[in-house]
Amino acid sequence: MGYKILIVDDEPLLVKGLKYSLEQDGYEILTAFDGEEALEKAKIANADLILLDLMLPKIDGLQVCQQIRLNSQTPIIMLTAKGEDMSKILGLEYGADDYLTKPFNILELKARIKAVLRRYQSSDKPIEERVIKIDDFKINTLGRKVSLKGEEVNLTAKEFDLLLLLASNPGKIYSREELLEIIWGYEYFGDLRTVDVHIRRLREKIEINSSNPEYILTKWGVGYYFRNK
Repeated sequence: MGYKILIVDDEPLLVKGLKYSLEQDGYEILTAFDGEEALEKAKIANADLILLDLMLPKIDGLQVCQQIRLNSQTPIIMLTAKGEDMSKILGLEYGADDYLTKPFNILELKARIKAVLRRYQSSDKPIEERVIKIDDFKINTLGRKVSLKGEEVNLTAKEFDLLLLLASNPGKIYSREELLEIIWGYEYFGDLRTVDVHIRRLREKIEINSSNPEYILTKWGVGYYFRNK
Protein backbone atom coordinates (compact mmCIF):
# COMPACT_ATOMS: atom_id res chain seq x y z
CA MET A 1 0.00 0.00 0.00
CA GLY A 2 1.35 3.42 -0.94
CA TYR A 3 1.81 6.45 1.26
CA LYS A 4 -1.24 8.54 2.04
CA ILE A 5 -0.98 12.26 1.25
CA LEU A 6 -3.45 14.96 2.25
CA ILE A 7 -3.51 17.85 -0.26
CA VAL A 8 -4.90 21.12 1.11
CA ASP A 9 -5.46 23.93 -1.41
CA ASP A 10 -8.38 26.12 -2.46
CA GLU A 11 -7.58 25.88 -6.18
CA PRO A 12 -9.65 22.94 -7.53
CA LEU A 13 -7.72 22.65 -10.80
CA LEU A 14 -4.38 22.53 -8.98
CA VAL A 15 -5.67 19.94 -6.52
CA LYS A 16 -7.09 17.85 -9.39
CA GLY A 17 -3.79 17.97 -11.26
CA LEU A 18 -1.69 17.11 -8.20
CA LYS A 19 -4.05 14.30 -7.24
CA TYR A 20 -3.87 12.73 -10.69
CA SER A 21 -0.08 13.06 -10.96
CA LEU A 22 0.66 11.71 -7.48
CA GLU A 23 -1.78 8.83 -7.85
CA GLN A 24 0.19 7.77 -10.92
CA ASP A 25 3.15 7.30 -8.58
CA GLY A 26 1.14 5.06 -6.27
CA TYR A 27 0.20 7.57 -3.56
CA GLU A 28 -3.22 7.48 -1.94
CA ILE A 29 -4.60 11.02 -2.08
CA LEU A 30 -7.05 12.85 0.17
CA THR A 31 -8.07 16.45 -0.42
CA ALA A 32 -9.31 19.48 1.51
CA PHE A 33 -10.15 22.94 0.19
CA ASP A 34 -10.11 25.14 3.29
CA GLY A 35 -8.49 25.30 6.71
CA GLU A 36 -11.42 23.87 8.67
CA GLU A 37 -11.74 20.87 6.38
CA ALA A 38 -7.97 20.38 6.55
CA LEU A 39 -7.99 20.16 10.35
CA GLU A 40 -10.94 17.76 10.33
CA LYS A 41 -9.30 15.42 7.83
CA ALA A 42 -5.88 15.68 9.48
CA LYS A 43 -7.44 14.30 12.68
CA ILE A 44 -8.95 11.21 11.07
CA ALA A 45 -6.97 10.54 7.89
CA ASN A 46 -3.73 9.32 9.46
CA ALA A 47 -1.87 10.77 6.48
CA ASP A 48 1.84 10.13 5.96
CA LEU A 49 2.41 13.65 4.60
CA ILE A 50 0.44 16.88 4.17
CA LEU A 51 0.79 19.34 1.27
CA LEU A 52 -0.54 22.55 2.80
CA ASP A 53 -1.26 25.80 0.97
CA LEU A 54 -0.43 28.99 2.84
CA MET A 55 -3.44 31.06 1.72
CA LEU A 56 -6.64 29.19 2.64
CA PRO A 57 -10.24 30.20 3.33
CA LYS A 58 -11.63 30.11 6.91
CA ILE A 59 -8.31 29.23 8.59
CA ASP A 60 -5.00 30.10 6.93
CA GLY A 61 -2.26 27.57 6.33
CA LEU A 62 0.02 28.81 9.09
CA GLN A 63 -2.69 28.38 11.74
CA VAL A 64 -3.57 24.97 10.33
CA CYS A 65 0.10 23.96 10.51
CA GLN A 66 0.40 25.25 14.06
CA GLN A 67 -2.72 23.40 15.23
CA ILE A 68 -1.65 20.14 13.59
CA ARG A 69 1.74 20.42 15.30
CA LEU A 70 0.07 20.49 18.73
CA ASN A 71 -0.81 16.80 18.39
CA SER A 72 1.03 15.39 15.38
CA GLN A 73 4.50 15.25 13.83
CA THR A 74 3.17 14.30 10.38
CA PRO A 75 5.53 15.84 7.78
CA ILE A 76 4.16 19.06 6.26
CA ILE A 77 5.27 20.71 3.02
CA MET A 78 3.97 24.27 2.71
CA LEU A 79 2.84 25.52 -0.70
CA THR A 80 2.82 29.29 -1.14
CA ALA A 81 2.14 31.73 -3.94
CA LYS A 82 4.04 34.40 -2.06
CA GLY A 83 7.67 34.99 -2.96
CA GLU A 84 8.67 36.91 0.15
CA ASP A 85 11.24 35.23 2.37
CA MET A 86 9.09 35.98 5.42
CA SER A 87 6.32 33.69 4.23
CA LYS A 88 8.80 30.85 3.82
CA ILE A 89 10.46 31.44 7.17
CA LEU A 90 7.10 31.70 8.94
CA GLY A 91 6.06 28.40 7.42
CA LEU A 92 9.07 26.75 8.99
CA GLU A 93 8.60 28.64 12.27
CA TYR A 94 5.14 27.13 12.59
CA GLY A 95 6.49 23.61 12.22
CA ALA A 96 6.58 22.89 8.49
CA ASP A 97 9.25 20.46 7.29
CA ASP A 98 9.72 22.12 3.91
CA TYR A 99 8.17 24.65 1.54
CA LEU A 100 7.74 25.15 -2.18
CA THR A 101 6.83 28.39 -3.93
CA LYS A 102 4.16 28.44 -6.65
CA PRO A 103 4.40 27.96 -9.54
CA PHE A 104 6.52 24.86 -9.04
CA ASN A 105 7.72 21.99 -11.17
CA ILE A 106 5.84 18.76 -10.41
CA LEU A 107 9.09 16.80 -10.62
CA GLU A 108 10.64 19.00 -7.95
CA LEU A 109 7.56 18.56 -5.76
CA LYS A 110 7.79 14.79 -6.14
CA ALA A 111 11.48 14.91 -5.22
CA ARG A 112 10.66 16.91 -2.09
CA ILE A 113 7.89 14.48 -1.14
CA LYS A 114 10.17 11.45 -1.56
CA ALA A 115 12.95 13.10 0.45
CA VAL A 116 10.68 14.08 3.33
CA LEU A 117 9.02 10.65 3.44
CA ARG A 118 12.41 8.93 3.27
CA ARG A 119 13.64 10.90 6.26
CA TYR A 120 10.40 10.28 8.14
CA GLN A 121 10.38 6.56 7.33
CA SER A 122 14.01 6.08 8.34
CA SER A 123 13.32 7.76 11.66
CA ASP A 124 10.75 5.03 12.44
CA LYS A 125 13.09 2.11 11.77
CA PRO A 126 14.25 0.13 14.81
CA ILE A 127 17.71 1.20 15.90
CA GLU A 128 20.00 0.32 18.75
CA GLU A 129 19.13 2.24 21.88
CA ARG A 130 21.71 4.85 22.77
CA VAL A 131 21.50 7.65 25.27
CA ILE A 132 23.50 10.83 24.83
CA LYS A 133 23.66 12.62 28.17
CA ILE A 134 25.29 15.94 29.00
CA ASP A 135 24.49 17.57 32.34
CA ASP A 136 20.67 17.65 32.60
CA PHE A 137 20.24 17.17 28.85
CA LYS A 138 19.43 13.69 27.47
CA ILE A 139 18.74 12.24 24.01
CA ASN A 140 17.30 8.73 23.65
CA THR A 141 17.90 7.47 20.11
CA LEU A 142 15.55 4.49 20.31
CA GLY A 143 12.52 6.37 21.55
CA ARG A 144 13.57 9.53 19.66
CA LYS A 145 12.97 11.40 22.88
CA VAL A 146 14.74 14.42 24.30
CA SER A 147 14.54 15.62 27.87
CA LEU A 148 15.91 18.57 29.81
CA LYS A 149 16.00 18.34 33.60
CA GLY A 150 13.66 15.36 33.38
CA GLU A 151 11.06 17.18 31.29
CA GLU A 152 10.39 15.84 27.79
CA VAL A 153 11.04 18.30 24.96
CA ASN A 154 8.67 18.06 21.98
CA LEU A 155 10.68 18.17 18.75
CA THR A 156 9.62 17.76 15.12
CA ALA A 157 11.22 14.95 13.10
CA LYS A 158 13.59 17.39 11.38
CA GLU A 159 14.57 19.03 14.67
CA PHE A 160 15.36 15.66 16.23
CA ASP A 161 17.42 14.53 13.22
CA LEU A 162 19.35 17.79 13.29
CA LEU A 163 19.98 17.55 17.02
CA LEU A 164 21.01 13.89 16.85
CA LEU A 165 23.48 14.54 14.05
CA LEU A 166 25.17 17.39 15.92
CA ALA A 167 25.13 15.70 19.33
CA SER A 168 26.53 12.45 17.88
CA ASN A 169 29.51 14.37 16.54
CA PRO A 170 30.44 16.85 19.29
CA GLY A 171 32.90 19.51 18.21
CA LYS A 172 32.42 18.79 14.49
CA ILE A 173 31.39 21.93 12.62
CA TYR A 174 28.75 21.54 9.91
CA SER A 175 28.10 24.23 7.34
CA ARG A 176 24.53 25.09 6.45
CA GLU A 177 25.04 23.47 3.04
CA GLU A 178 26.20 20.23 4.69
CA LEU A 179 23.24 20.20 7.07
CA LEU A 180 20.80 20.73 4.21
CA GLU A 181 22.34 17.86 2.26
CA ILE A 182 22.47 15.46 5.23
CA ILE A 183 19.19 16.26 6.99
CA TRP A 184 16.99 17.22 4.07
CA GLY A 185 18.50 14.52 1.89
CA TYR A 186 18.47 16.21 -1.49
CA GLU A 187 19.93 19.16 -3.33
CA TYR A 188 18.02 22.00 -1.71
CA PHE A 189 16.90 24.88 -3.92
CA GLY A 190 15.54 27.08 -1.15
CA ASP A 191 16.99 29.60 1.23
CA LEU A 192 19.96 28.53 3.38
CA ARG A 193 18.25 30.34 6.24
CA THR A 194 16.05 27.26 6.50
CA VAL A 195 18.86 25.82 8.63
CA ASP A 196 19.12 28.98 10.71
CA VAL A 197 15.38 28.85 11.44
CA HIS A 198 15.56 25.22 12.56
CA ILE A 199 18.63 25.88 14.71
CA ARG A 200 16.98 28.87 16.36
CA ARG A 201 13.78 26.93 17.00
CA LEU A 202 15.79 23.99 18.36
CA ARG A 203 17.73 26.27 20.70
CA GLU A 204 14.50 27.77 21.99
CA LYS A 205 13.36 24.28 22.95
CA ILE A 206 16.52 22.78 24.47
CA GLU A 207 18.57 25.69 25.75
CA ILE A 208 17.94 27.35 29.09
CA ASN A 209 18.88 30.64 27.44
CA SER A 210 18.67 30.46 23.65
CA SER A 211 20.54 33.77 23.34
CA ASN A 212 23.48 32.22 25.17
CA PRO A 213 23.40 28.55 24.11
CA GLU A 214 25.23 25.84 26.01
CA TYR A 215 24.77 22.94 23.59
CA ILE A 216 24.37 24.03 19.97
CA LEU A 217 27.08 26.58 19.25
CA THR A 218 27.96 28.74 16.25
CA LYS A 219 31.33 29.06 14.56
CA TRP A 220 30.81 32.40 12.88
CA GLY A 221 31.26 32.27 9.13
CA VAL A 222 31.60 28.48 9.19
CA GLY A 223 28.58 26.70 10.66
CA TYR A 224 27.11 25.00 13.72
CA TYR A 225 28.40 22.38 16.13
CA PHE A 226 27.48 20.62 19.37
CA ARG A 227 29.66 21.39 22.35
CA ASN A 228 32.35 18.94 23.35
CA LYS A 229 31.49 16.90 26.42
